[in-house]
Amino acid sequence: MSDLPSRVDINEEGPREGFQIEPGPVATADKIALIDALSATGIRHIQVCSFVSPKLVPGWADAEAVVAGFAPRAGVDYTALWFNAKGLERALAFRDRLQVTGSIALAASELFSQKNLNRDRQGNIEAMRKQTEAHLAAGVPVTRIGVMAAFGCNFAGDIPVARVLETVHDGLGIAAEAGVTITDLGLADTMGWATPDRIERVVGAVRSRWPELRLTLHLHDTRGLGIANAHAGLRMGVASFDTTVGGLGGCPFAAHKGAPGNIATEELVLLCEEMGIATGVDLDALIDVGHLAERIVGHPLPSAALRGGSLTGFRNRAA
Repeated sequence: MSDLPSRVDINEEGPREGFQIEPGPVATADKIALIDALSATGIRHIQVCSFVSPKLVPGWADAEAVVAGFAPRAGVDYTALWFNAKGLERALAFRDRLQVTGSIALAASELFSQKNLNRDRQGNIEAMRKQTEAHLAAGVPVTRIGVMAAFGCNFAGDIPVARVLETVHDGLGIAAEAGVTITDLGLADTMGWATPDRIERVVGAVRSRWPELRLTLHLHDTRGLGIANAHAGLRMGVASFDTTVGGLGGCPFAAHKGAPGNIATEELVLLCEEMGIATGVDLDALIDVGHLAERIVGHPLPSAALRGGSLTGFRNRAA
Protein backbone atom coordinates (compact mmCIF):
# COMPACT_ATOMS: atom_id res chain seq x y z
CA MET A 1 0.00 0.00 0.00
CA SER A 2 3.08 2.29 0.17
CA ASP A 3 2.60 3.30 -3.49
CA LEU A 4 -0.81 4.87 -2.87
CA PRO A 5 -0.98 8.46 -4.15
CA SER A 6 -1.92 11.16 -1.63
CA ARG A 7 -4.16 12.83 -4.20
CA VAL A 8 -5.88 11.77 -7.41
CA ASP A 9 -6.71 13.94 -10.40
CA ILE A 10 -10.06 13.17 -12.02
CA ASN A 11 -10.67 13.90 -15.69
CA GLU A 12 -14.45 14.04 -16.04
CA GLU A 13 -15.54 12.86 -19.50
CA GLY A 14 -19.25 12.38 -18.87
CA PRO A 15 -20.49 15.13 -21.17
CA ARG A 16 -18.27 14.15 -24.10
CA GLU A 17 -18.39 10.38 -23.82
CA GLY A 18 -21.91 10.12 -22.49
CA PHE A 19 -23.77 12.16 -25.05
CA GLN A 20 -21.95 10.66 -28.03
CA ILE A 21 -23.63 7.30 -27.52
CA GLU A 22 -27.15 8.14 -26.36
CA PRO A 23 -29.64 6.85 -28.96
CA GLY A 24 -31.93 9.86 -28.80
CA PRO A 25 -31.01 13.52 -29.23
CA VAL A 26 -29.98 15.33 -26.05
CA ALA A 27 -30.88 19.01 -25.98
CA THR A 28 -27.99 21.45 -26.16
CA ALA A 29 -29.31 23.23 -23.06
CA ASP A 30 -29.22 19.95 -21.11
CA LYS A 31 -25.61 19.32 -22.11
CA ILE A 32 -24.70 22.80 -20.93
CA ALA A 33 -26.59 22.30 -17.66
CA LEU A 34 -24.64 19.13 -16.91
CA ILE A 35 -21.29 20.81 -17.60
CA ASP A 36 -22.18 23.75 -15.36
CA ALA A 37 -23.34 21.43 -12.57
CA LEU A 38 -20.13 19.40 -12.78
CA SER A 39 -18.10 22.62 -12.60
CA ALA A 40 -19.51 23.28 -9.11
CA THR A 41 -18.48 19.93 -7.57
CA GLY A 42 -14.73 20.52 -7.22
CA ILE A 43 -13.80 18.61 -10.37
CA ARG A 44 -10.95 20.44 -12.07
CA HIS A 45 -10.90 18.81 -15.51
CA ILE A 46 -13.99 18.38 -17.70
CA GLN A 47 -14.02 17.13 -21.29
CA VAL A 48 -17.05 18.91 -22.68
CA CYS A 49 -17.49 17.69 -26.26
CA SER A 50 -16.13 15.98 -29.37
CA PHE A 51 -15.29 17.93 -32.52
CA VAL A 52 -15.98 15.00 -34.83
CA SER A 53 -18.06 14.32 -37.91
CA PRO A 54 -21.78 14.69 -37.15
CA LYS A 55 -22.41 11.90 -39.65
CA LEU A 56 -20.36 9.47 -37.55
CA VAL A 57 -21.25 10.88 -34.12
CA PRO A 58 -24.55 12.78 -34.45
CA GLY A 59 -24.71 13.31 -30.70
CA TRP A 60 -22.04 16.00 -31.08
CA ALA A 61 -23.41 17.89 -34.05
CA ASP A 62 -23.95 20.82 -31.63
CA ALA A 63 -20.41 20.90 -30.22
CA GLU A 64 -19.88 24.59 -31.02
CA ALA A 65 -23.14 25.61 -29.38
CA VAL A 66 -22.29 23.68 -26.22
CA VAL A 67 -18.82 25.17 -25.90
CA ALA A 68 -20.17 28.66 -26.48
CA GLY A 69 -22.92 28.13 -23.92
CA PHE A 70 -21.39 26.75 -20.72
CA ALA A 71 -20.21 29.07 -17.95
CA PRO A 72 -16.46 28.64 -17.36
CA ARG A 73 -15.53 28.39 -13.70
CA ALA A 74 -12.18 29.56 -12.33
CA GLY A 75 -9.86 26.69 -11.53
CA VAL A 76 -11.52 24.25 -13.95
CA ASP A 77 -9.87 23.18 -17.21
CA TYR A 78 -12.29 22.46 -20.05
CA THR A 79 -11.12 20.28 -22.91
CA ALA A 80 -12.49 18.68 -26.07
CA LEU A 81 -11.66 15.69 -28.26
CA TRP A 82 -10.82 15.61 -31.98
CA PHE A 83 -9.04 13.23 -34.35
CA ASN A 84 -8.15 15.26 -37.45
CA ALA A 85 -7.24 18.68 -38.82
CA LYS A 86 -10.86 19.74 -39.16
CA GLY A 87 -11.52 18.92 -35.53
CA LEU A 88 -8.43 20.86 -34.46
CA GLU A 89 -9.59 23.85 -36.47
CA ARG A 90 -12.96 23.77 -34.72
CA ALA A 91 -11.32 23.54 -31.29
CA LEU A 92 -8.95 26.43 -32.02
CA ALA A 93 -11.93 28.71 -32.49
CA PHE A 94 -12.57 28.36 -28.74
CA ARG A 95 -9.10 28.79 -27.28
CA ASP A 96 -10.53 31.47 -25.00
CA ARG A 97 -12.79 28.84 -23.39
CA LEU A 98 -10.98 25.54 -23.88
CA GLN A 99 -7.58 24.25 -22.89
CA VAL A 100 -6.40 23.15 -26.33
CA THR A 101 -3.58 20.63 -26.09
CA GLY A 102 -2.46 17.92 -28.46
CA SER A 103 -2.29 14.18 -28.00
CA ILE A 104 -0.85 11.38 -30.09
CA ALA A 105 -3.73 8.90 -30.27
CA LEU A 106 -2.83 5.30 -31.06
CA ALA A 107 -4.40 1.87 -30.58
CA ALA A 108 -2.72 -1.29 -29.35
CA SER A 109 -5.22 -3.21 -31.52
CA GLU A 110 -4.86 -2.61 -35.25
CA LEU A 111 -8.32 -4.03 -35.85
CA PHE A 112 -9.85 -1.52 -33.44
CA SER A 113 -7.94 1.29 -35.15
CA GLN A 114 -9.46 0.23 -38.44
CA LYS A 115 -12.96 0.16 -36.95
CA ASN A 116 -12.60 3.36 -34.92
CA LEU A 117 -10.43 5.52 -37.18
CA ASN A 118 -10.41 3.66 -40.51
CA ARG A 119 -6.61 3.39 -40.33
CA ASP A 120 -4.18 0.49 -40.01
CA ARG A 121 -1.18 0.80 -37.70
CA GLN A 122 1.11 2.48 -40.22
CA GLY A 123 -1.70 4.66 -41.51
CA ASN A 124 -2.41 5.87 -37.99
CA ILE A 125 1.26 6.56 -37.34
CA GLU A 126 1.37 8.70 -40.49
CA ALA A 127 -1.84 10.46 -39.47
CA MET A 128 -0.44 11.22 -36.02
CA ARG A 129 2.77 12.59 -37.56
CA LYS A 130 0.70 15.01 -39.63
CA GLN A 131 -1.57 15.84 -36.70
CA THR A 132 1.41 16.56 -34.45
CA GLU A 133 2.85 18.87 -37.11
CA ALA A 134 -0.51 20.63 -37.39
CA HIS A 135 -0.74 21.08 -33.63
CA LEU A 136 2.74 22.55 -33.39
CA ALA A 137 2.15 24.83 -36.38
CA ALA A 138 -0.92 26.18 -34.57
CA GLY A 139 1.03 26.74 -31.37
CA VAL A 140 -0.69 23.82 -29.62
CA PRO A 141 1.59 21.84 -27.28
CA VAL A 142 1.79 18.05 -27.69
CA THR A 143 2.81 16.36 -24.44
CA ARG A 144 0.60 13.26 -24.25
CA ILE A 145 0.21 9.83 -25.84
CA GLY A 146 -3.07 7.94 -25.57
CA VAL A 147 -3.21 4.20 -26.20
CA MET A 148 -6.66 2.77 -26.89
CA ALA A 149 -7.48 -0.95 -26.42
CA ALA A 150 -4.47 -1.29 -24.14
CA PHE A 151 -5.91 -4.26 -22.22
CA GLY A 152 -7.90 -6.18 -24.82
CA CYS A 153 -10.12 -5.83 -27.86
CA ASN A 154 -13.49 -7.18 -28.98
CA PHE A 155 -12.06 -7.62 -32.48
CA ALA A 156 -8.50 -8.80 -31.79
CA GLY A 157 -8.90 -10.51 -28.40
CA ASP A 158 -6.19 -10.33 -25.74
CA ILE A 159 -3.53 -7.68 -26.32
CA PRO A 160 -0.01 -8.78 -25.33
CA VAL A 161 1.87 -6.46 -23.01
CA ALA A 162 4.64 -6.32 -25.61
CA ARG A 163 2.17 -4.87 -28.11
CA VAL A 164 1.22 -2.10 -25.67
CA LEU A 165 4.90 -1.26 -25.17
CA GLU A 166 5.42 -1.26 -28.93
CA THR A 167 2.51 1.16 -29.36
CA VAL A 168 3.92 3.53 -26.73
CA HIS A 169 7.26 3.30 -28.53
CA ASP A 170 5.51 4.27 -31.79
CA GLY A 171 4.11 7.35 -30.08
CA LEU A 172 7.43 8.36 -28.57
CA GLY A 173 9.01 7.98 -32.00
CA ILE A 174 6.47 10.38 -33.50
CA ALA A 175 7.17 12.84 -30.68
CA ALA A 176 10.94 12.57 -31.11
CA GLU A 177 10.66 13.24 -34.85
CA ALA A 178 8.65 16.38 -34.06
CA GLY A 179 11.06 17.50 -31.33
CA VAL A 180 8.52 17.40 -28.50
CA THR A 181 8.76 15.80 -25.07
CA ILE A 182 6.00 13.49 -23.86
CA THR A 183 5.18 13.79 -20.16
CA ASP A 184 1.82 11.98 -19.96
CA LEU A 185 0.56 8.59 -21.10
CA GLY A 186 -3.05 7.45 -21.08
CA LEU A 187 -3.87 3.73 -21.14
CA ALA A 188 -7.47 3.04 -22.15
CA ASP A 189 -9.48 -0.11 -21.48
CA THR A 190 -11.73 0.90 -24.35
CA MET A 191 -13.81 -2.29 -24.44
CA GLY A 192 -13.67 -3.45 -20.83
CA TRP A 193 -11.14 -6.28 -21.05
CA ALA A 194 -9.04 -5.22 -18.07
CA THR A 195 -8.79 -7.15 -14.83
CA PRO A 196 -6.77 -6.15 -11.75
CA ASP A 197 -4.08 -8.62 -12.82
CA ARG A 198 -3.89 -7.11 -16.33
CA ILE A 199 -3.72 -3.63 -14.83
CA GLU A 200 -0.76 -4.69 -12.70
CA ARG A 201 1.04 -6.34 -15.63
CA VAL A 202 0.56 -3.52 -18.13
CA VAL A 203 1.13 -0.64 -15.70
CA GLY A 204 4.11 -2.45 -14.21
CA ALA A 205 5.69 -3.01 -17.63
CA VAL A 206 5.13 0.58 -18.73
CA ARG A 207 6.45 1.95 -15.43
CA SER A 208 9.52 -0.24 -15.68
CA ARG A 209 10.27 0.98 -19.20
CA TRP A 210 9.29 4.66 -18.85
CA PRO A 211 9.19 5.60 -15.15
CA GLU A 212 9.18 9.31 -16.01
CA LEU A 213 5.75 9.23 -17.71
CA ARG A 214 2.70 10.28 -15.70
CA LEU A 215 0.02 7.64 -16.20
CA THR A 216 -3.73 8.07 -16.59
CA LEU A 217 -6.11 5.11 -16.67
CA HIS A 218 -9.29 5.20 -18.75
CA LEU A 219 -11.32 2.24 -17.51
CA HIS A 220 -14.63 1.02 -18.90
CA ASP A 221 -16.96 -0.92 -16.63
CA THR A 222 -18.22 -3.29 -19.32
CA ARG A 223 -17.92 -6.38 -17.13
CA GLY A 224 -18.29 -4.81 -13.70
CA LEU A 225 -14.57 -4.77 -12.93
CA GLY A 226 -13.98 -1.08 -13.50
CA ILE A 227 -13.69 0.02 -9.89
CA ALA A 228 -11.62 -3.08 -9.00
CA ASN A 229 -9.26 -2.12 -11.81
CA ALA A 230 -9.09 1.44 -10.49
CA HIS A 231 -8.21 0.03 -7.07
CA ALA A 232 -5.38 -1.97 -8.64
CA GLY A 233 -4.14 1.18 -10.36
CA LEU A 234 -4.28 3.17 -7.14
CA ARG A 235 -2.25 0.52 -5.33
CA MET A 236 0.42 0.91 -8.02
CA GLY A 237 0.50 4.68 -7.54
CA VAL A 238 -1.56 5.79 -10.53
CA ALA A 239 -2.82 9.27 -9.65
CA SER A 240 -4.94 10.25 -12.66
CA PHE A 241 -8.15 8.66 -13.94
CA ASP A 242 -10.71 9.37 -16.65
CA THR A 243 -14.26 8.92 -15.37
CA THR A 244 -17.85 9.76 -16.29
CA VAL A 245 -20.53 10.95 -13.91
CA GLY A 246 -23.08 8.21 -13.33
CA GLY A 247 -21.11 5.91 -15.62
CA LEU A 248 -22.36 7.72 -18.71
CA GLY A 249 -21.21 6.64 -22.12
CA GLY A 250 -19.51 3.84 -23.96
CA CYS A 251 -17.69 3.45 -27.26
CA PRO A 252 -19.88 3.50 -30.38
CA PHE A 253 -17.22 1.59 -32.35
CA ALA A 254 -16.64 -1.27 -29.87
CA ALA A 255 -19.26 -3.66 -31.31
CA HIS A 256 -20.75 -4.17 -27.86
CA LYS A 257 -24.23 -2.69 -27.83
CA GLY A 258 -25.42 -1.46 -24.46
CA ALA A 259 -22.07 -1.87 -22.69
CA PRO A 260 -21.46 0.61 -19.84
CA GLY A 261 -19.00 3.42 -20.28
CA ASN A 262 -16.23 4.66 -18.01
CA ILE A 263 -16.10 3.98 -14.32
CA ALA A 264 -18.49 6.30 -12.53
CA THR A 265 -16.85 9.42 -11.15
CA GLU A 266 -18.72 9.20 -7.85
CA GLU A 267 -17.67 5.57 -7.35
CA LEU A 268 -14.00 6.49 -7.79
CA VAL A 269 -14.35 9.47 -5.45
CA LEU A 270 -16.02 7.23 -2.85
CA LEU A 271 -13.23 4.65 -3.18
CA CYS A 272 -10.55 7.31 -2.82
CA GLU A 273 -12.24 8.86 0.22
CA GLU A 274 -12.39 5.48 1.94
CA MET A 275 -8.71 4.91 1.16
CA GLY A 276 -7.68 8.31 2.52
CA ILE A 277 -6.82 9.71 -0.92
CA ALA A 278 -7.82 13.32 -1.61
CA THR A 279 -9.78 14.27 -4.73
CA GLY A 280 -11.04 17.76 -3.89
CA VAL A 281 -14.52 16.70 -5.02
CA ASP A 282 -17.75 17.12 -3.03
CA LEU A 283 -19.13 13.58 -3.25
CA ASP A 284 -22.71 14.38 -2.26
CA ALA A 285 -22.86 17.24 -4.78
CA LEU A 286 -21.45 14.90 -7.42
CA ILE A 287 -24.12 12.29 -6.67
CA ASP A 288 -26.74 15.00 -7.20
CA VAL A 289 -25.20 15.71 -10.60
CA GLY A 290 -25.39 12.00 -11.39
CA HIS A 291 -29.13 12.08 -10.77
CA LEU A 292 -29.35 15.15 -13.04
CA ALA A 293 -27.57 13.15 -15.74
CA GLU A 294 -30.14 10.37 -15.36
CA ARG A 295 -32.98 12.85 -15.79
CA ILE A 296 -31.33 14.29 -18.90
CA VAL A 297 -30.83 10.94 -20.65
CA GLY A 298 -34.15 9.57 -19.40
CA HIS A 299 -32.95 6.23 -18.06
CA PRO A 300 -31.04 4.82 -15.07
CA LEU A 301 -27.25 4.97 -15.21
CA PRO A 302 -25.07 2.08 -14.05
CA SER A 303 -23.42 3.75 -11.06
CA ALA A 304 -24.09 1.88 -7.81
CA ALA A 305 -23.13 5.00 -5.86
CA LEU A 306 -26.18 6.78 -7.26
CA ARG A 307 -28.34 4.12 -5.61
CA GLY A 308 -26.42 3.76 -2.36
CA GLY A 309 -25.21 7.33 -1.85
CA SER A 310 -22.20 8.35 0.18
CA LEU A 311 -21.38 7.03 3.65
CA THR A 312 -21.33 10.47 5.28
CA GLY A 313 -24.99 10.56 6.27
CA PHE A 314 -24.93 7.04 7.66
CA ARG A 315 -21.82 7.81 9.72
CA ASN A 316 -23.43 10.97 11.10
CA ARG A 317 -26.57 9.09 12.09
CA ALA A 318 -24.53 6.28 13.64
CA ALA A 319 -22.63 8.80 15.75
